[in-house]
Amino acid sequence: MAELELPSKARRKDILHALRTGTVPDKGLEWLAVGLDRFEKTIGEELSECAAGRSRVKAVRGDYGTGKTFFSRYFAARALALDMAVTEVQVSEVDTPLYRLETVYRRALEHLRTKERDRGAFRQLVERWFFDLEEEALATEPGLGADPARMHERVALLLEERLRVVAEDQPAFSSALRAAHRARLEEDEATFEGLVAWLMGQPHVAATVKRKANLKADLDHTGALAFLRGLLLLLKQTGRPGLVLVLDEVETIQRVRGDSREKSLNALRQLLDAIGRGDYPGLYLVITGTPAFYDGPQGVQRLPPLAARLHTDFDEDSRFDNPRAVQVRLLPFNEERLVEVGKRVRELYPADHPERIRAKVTDDVLRAFARNVAGKLGQRTGIAPRLFLKKLVDRLLDRVDQFEDFEPREHLDPRIAAAEMTAEEATAAGIARSPDDIVLNLRGEDDG
Repeated sequence: MAELELPSKARRKDILHALRTGTVPDKGLEWLAVGLDRFEKTIGEELSECAAGRSRVKAVRGDYGTGKTFFSRYFAARALALDMAVTEVQVSEVDTPLYRLETVYRRALEHLRTKERDRGAFRQLVERWFFDLEEEALATEPGLGADPARMHERVALLLEERLRVVAEDQPAFSSALRAAHRARLEEDEATFEGLVAWLMGQPHVAATVKRKANLKADLDHTGALAFLRGLLLLLKQTGRPGLVLVLDEVETIQRVRGDSREKSLNALRQLLDAIGRGDYPGLYLVITGTPAFYDGPQGVQRLPPLAARLHTDFDEDSRFDNPRAVQVRLLPFNEERLVEVGKRVRELYPADHPERIRAKVTDDVLRAFARNVAGKLGQRTGIAPRLFLKKLVDRLLDRVDQFEDFEPREHLDPRIAAAEMTAEEATAAGIARSPDDIVLNLRGEDDG
């Protein structure tokens, strides 16, 4: 922590707000990262390799609470610093089934981020690409600026040249871009926006818009794979050397119907094989899942070719885990890591009364607090991080900062309601999800 300059107060408020609501912050994770040192060098090298035109896959395994989402967002931030684009897709049974790659592609485009843009990055990417093509055309024929029709014709030729690889498989991709460029020159905003939406895989684009690009249908499973290649080309040609694509919570495919599960596993195999062939230069694919997904009978093991691609041997001694392997494992939090991240949150906390925080939220208080949270979750410290951080902010730090007479050891009586627990946390606590509260004991007394 000492080597990092604290972010602005506004940024710190955003980070603490996310923790207060029990979620992983989108930004600022470098100030919270604990236990990721062993991956830093390798992930940094692999990201640089992708930025140089290669492609890589990293499968991340870990039980609930080990920080899989944190891991992926932390290293996505590293990618942004390299001028790469990043996107995260939460795989789900209903909204984003893995076997429908067109839906995965759509979600990826909706969440596409660059260093400059958190939202609307794809639209900005297309506009920047058109601008660069127009500048190139003007460099050879300065008079094109006064003739929109000739400008479009010249840009269309450049466009086809740049997208030749994609157009061979999916001519609709370049066709939609040509029509979008024409709409841009003609200031036809509705058509431009509609075609950008279609390129993002959005369904229900108006037929009148699609007709202007001679598009017959919406994006399908096969087209999504080619469109991903097109996206990488657009990124590369606008100064973005690559893309980090995170498929989070892939283990959800274990819960879908048998035929859907088989199709999902096969879709994942297709993607890995394409990366292995070098079809997606610049792509860094991150997959997160539980050990049961990688090792259990309803996950990767159901498709032997996929299992072979992701197989990694893990010894009992985790000290010698290989961060260069295709699959890496995250270890559960222990008490020391909980206390360490608690210290970092304490330092980040944008207090109105920092002297009060320093005096009352001591290391001993943090340790006692960590033990109590873990104790109420069946001593499963690995399950505790989310609730520990949530309660640390809203029940401890907030109260110390606001109320001068609040004494943690005397007054702190935070309750963890079953309603705010995840299924995993409730199971660890040994309770059914109900309105009953669990009282935390910070005084060191036995519960009995």
